[in-house]
Parts: sequence; structure tokens; C-alpha cells
Amino acid sequence: MSAEATVLFDAPGPKAIVRYRIFAVVGTLLLLAGLYFVIRGLANPENNQLTAEKWAPFLEWSSWQNYLIPGLIGTLQAAVISVVLAIIAGVLLGLGRLSQIAVIRLLCGVFVEFFRAIPVLMMMFFAYFLGIFVLGITGDALPLFGAVVGLTFYNSCVIAELVRSGVHSLPRGQREAGYAIGLTPTQTLTSILLPQAITAMLPSIVSQLVVILKDSALAYNITYLELLRQGQNLATFKGNLIPTLIVLAVIYIVINWALTRAARALEARMRSGKRGIRPGPLNVGADPALAVEEERQEEEAAAGDLR
Repeated sequence: MSAEATVLFDAPGPKAIVRYRIFAVVGTLLLLAGLYFVIRGLANPENNQLTAEKWAPFLEWSSWQNYLIPGLIGTLQAAVISVVLAIIAGVLLGLGRLSQIAVIRLLCGVFVEFFRAIPVLMMMFFAYFLGIFVLGITGDALPLFGAVVGLTFYNSCVIAELVRSGVHSLPRGQREAGYAIGLTPTQTLTSILLPQAITAMLPSIVSQLVVILKDSALAYNITYLELLRQGQNLATFKGNLIPTLIVLAVIYIVINWALTRAARALEARMRSGKRGIRPGPLNVGADPALAVEEERQEEEAAAGDLR
């Protein structure tokens, strides 16, 4: 199906196009005006936030070596560990919610609904104090443990819901086709439905991975040295809070943009790989009945291999 055929609303007419352009121009002008007043207010001599001396610390290697780079490493460390664990746990929970066994489906459903309703910061605090009083974790591993547990539990539940909704959004004929060739419900789910669901829900999953990266900033509440906390320490030492926040925002934007671009490339490769198989050339001189018989034999052989 072409992209033009998937439009969910009527195409705008000439008057609507003109109206949209006017709204876009007015909105852009208002945004630029607001940006101008913000910059003017920050550059005011009374506020003194955008002067050259406020930006000078970012030209010093010590600021990056002692503050920003260690904070960036901490953020990426917590985010990468949480992403890997959340994807694994999310797929397993999603499969559990789609299981044919009622007990597994119920337990996974209760787990997902419970931890999805708890704020991430609360789970970080709970894991932090659990590590102190129950598991006996000490040192730098303690805040990392709290951050990873909080991020993993919450986001794995969201990914599980994405997997479940992705499978349910597939045409019913996909499941019936699996049953028709002799696959069990579990084989049909893992071999036919799940790969298609993950491919279809990949943009939503990537958005959730970006959320994990941004939510890692909440870990500064449990003394984890991530990018935001290190930036605040730098701003306190240098007295340049606004420039520091701007630099931190740019770093977050660059990382999230790179993650999104990589995910889009992966999605495009997965989709093109599925379109890579093309039917062979048509033999015009062949007997139609013989072609049908050969096709039937090939389908029976393929079904036997799947069994």
C-alpha cells in the first residue's frame, strides 16, 4: 500500500493550505519574539548570564574532565544497562501477557499494571534503600543499582504493553496462517507474530529508549553522579547556571538524535530485508496444472520442515 493511501484525513484544500501557512508564519514569529525576550532578559547586565566569562569554563579541559565527561559516562552507563534489561524483560513480559496459560498471563498482567503505575523516582528510592538494608550493597554500586532497577522495572512494563498491542494490531489471518501449517500457538507467536510486531512498534520502542536516557537524570536524587548532577556541580563552582543548562540540553539532544537516527536505519534495514525476496520469473510456456502441483508440493515440504 502506498503512502498516499494511508492518509487518515482529507487532504486540505486551497483555502485550508493558505490558512495553515498563515498560522505557521504567525506561530514562528511569536516563537522568535519569545526567544528574543528570553535572550534579552538573560543578557541583561543585571542578570549577567550570557557574557563571555560565563561560557569560558566550557573552553577549559578541566571542566570536561572533572565534571561533564564523568557525568556523561554515568548517564550512558545507567541508560545502556537499563535499555538492555528493559528490552529483555519487556519482551518476556509481553509474551507472558499473550500466553495461553492463564496463570502466567495473570501474573505478568499484575506485574505490568503494578510497576507501570509507580513513579520511576519512587522505584529508585525503594531499590536504593533495598540495596542498603537487604542486599548490603555499598559504594558507587549502590546508586547505580537504584537507578538501573527503577528504570528497568518501569520501562520494561511499557515495552511489554507495546509488544502486546503490536501483536494484537496484526491481521487475524497471520495467526490463522500459522495454525493452518501446523504451528502451535507458541510457535505462531514467536515465529510469525512477534517479529512483525516488533518491527511495527520499533518507533514507539525507540521513543521509550529515549525516555530511559532522559529519566536517568532522576537518579541524582539518590546521589548518582550522572550528567545533570555533574552539570549542577559545575554551575555551582563556576557560577554559570544558565550556560551550563544550555550545554547539557545540547548534549542530551545530540545523544537522543543519534539514537533515533540509528533506530530509523535499523528499522529501514529490517523492512527492506523483508521486501528482499522477490518471486522468480514467470515461465509462460509451462503447463498451469503442473505449476499448481509443483507449488502444492513445495508448500507441503515447507510445512513438514516447520513441524
